[in-house]
Amino acid sequence: MTSWDIKPQGVQSQLKLTGERAGDLEKALNKLMSDMSEAAYAAGTAIPGSAAKVPSPAMQGPVATGQVPLSHRGSTGPVGAALSQYLEKRQTDLTAMVNRIQAAVLGAAKATNEYVQGDLEAAKEAQDAAKSVRLDQLKDAAGGAK
Repeated sequence: MTSWDIKPQGVQSQLKLTGERAGDLEKALNKLMSDMSEAAYAAGTAIPGSAAKVPSPAMQGPVATGQVPLSHRGSTGPVGAALSQYLEKRQTDLTAMVNRIQAAVLGAAKATNEYVQGDLEAAKEAQDAAKSVRLDQLKDAAGGAK
């Protein structure tokens, strides 16, 4: 990296916009979790009558904030189990997505701060940490804490 030409005000503007979009994404993911949980519960069970009220070890995926986990709502049937498995399989992808957004925002902020202070090597390190999603390096280093 031979030279940088960063406009800190432009970075700040983009980080603010990214933060707003990340908030929208958080709301959408919470809605997804809530809707999937409701769908699993509403689908019912394959157990006839009152036998469905006996608690069973239902599979459970991620649950939206403030929602009751599926295992605490009584039995779920095959549709509920399938939805739960689907969310469990997607949890890794969703977590990776959140971590990448956080790393990009923290890395851009830290790299820009280092650039403004004239430390191009530290700016490059912050940029590299963001690329490799090293949140530990970005949060623990000066200027990277929330």
